[in-house]
Amino acid sequence: MPVPDPQSDLRQMFDAAVAAADPHLCLPPHLPPVPAGRTVVVGAGKAAAAMAAALETHWPGPLSGLVITRYGHAAATRTIEVLEAAHPTPDLNGVEATARLLTSLDGLTADDLVICLLSGGGSALLTAPPPGVSLEDKRSVVSALLRSGAPIAQINAVRRRLSRVKGGRLRQAAGPARVLTLAISDAPGDDPATIASGPTVADPTASGDALAILQRYGVDVSPAARAWLADPASQGPQLPAARPDDYRLIATPALSLEAAARVATDLGYQPVVLGDAIEGEARDLARRHAAMALNLAGGLSRDGKPIVLISGGETTVTVVGSGRGGRNTEYLLALGVALDGAAGIHALAADTDGIDGVEDNAGAILAPDSLARAAAAGVLATARLADNDAYGFFGAIDGLVFTGPTRTNVNDFRAIILTPRTS
Repeated sequence: MPVPDPQSDLRQMFDAAVAAADPHLCLPPHLPPVPAGRTVVVGAGKAAAAMAAALETHWPGPLSGLVITRYGHAAATRTIEVLEAAHPTPDLNGVEATARLLTSLDGLTADDLVICLLSGGGSALLTAPPPGVSLEDKRSVVSALLRSGAPIAQINAVRRRLSRVKGGRLRQAAGPARVLTLAISDAPGDDPATIASGPTVADPTASGDALAILQRYGVDVSPAARAWLADPASQGPQLPAARPDDYRLIATPALSLEAAARVATDLGYQPVVLGDAIEGEARDLARRHAAMALNLAGGLSRDGKPIVLISGGETTVTVVGSGRGGRNTEYLLALGVALDGAAGIHALAADTDGIDGVEDNAGAILAPDSLARAAAAGVLATARLADNDAYGFFGAIDGLVFTGPTRTNVNDFRAIILTPRTS
């Protein structure tokens, strides 16, 4: 079966994955009845502003509150205030915004309802260092962990302990009010304790876990931070019993991959979903996926359709070079090196929030001739990969994918199209 434009098809699949997590579509079905008392909205994450706007559109009663989102990810709201702060490394605006968010929860009663809107990025945006720990202490730890290759669950385990709002402490601040959490998951396995570092759920980690993680990845911490992590007071609070439906996942990576697979089917492909919670070093995963693709290349599915391998999750990058590029772009460059120009294989890897790491691109697209075109321009794939400069590689061949902030986040999206070889 001829395929007219694999790169266009890949982009359609990615766009479908993002659209499936649009707050304006996935949030309204989960709204509860209006309470007898006040409704206060709080939240944090790259999707928080869009979630607040969707809530305002569909909520029949009065609302107040405040949400925090990443710079450039704001959306227009009427009564819910939107503040912006830094991600992935926290800044002073995040500290000040979080203090205001916590103040908005003062004086609530059992008749009141708190709707907490959480999405990926909330861990950095909700910033309230514990007593004796400075913002710079926390920034140093987070930056080192992000460069260490540690998986997000372990990074957030440390973040929960270095906070006065995460690990259930936001839920504690709401007092007797009911707290309903509506979450867009960016976490492998959709673990509520990992999504935004679990501000409304109990911390499942044990005493000493955070220090053990820091030691495992060779991360130095200040004496003040180390003393706090060793203090029993760093343990999260015991929380009041909640209703079973008080934590609702309104969008997940699995649902987005299903949407992409439906588009793939409509375009004439046989989709194979490899998983929505894949973790590990980006270049290691790329080598495994390349081996799989090479094993299948040149063949079709049993019913004669070209195959597309689809996957999600959150990889990591151990940074050793000085180049630019997020985990999806690095994955794709490593995939290209492993494929070495194999015919009939095209791929896309991108972050569904529109921002790959700290760059301005969502990800990139790989074609069979990408390495050859780059080499003709004097850009060697292996050298750029060694320098963690996937951004520079794909930028040289116009292979970067730009979407701008999507105002949602269900983590990484990867798709590899396999078509019959013509050579």
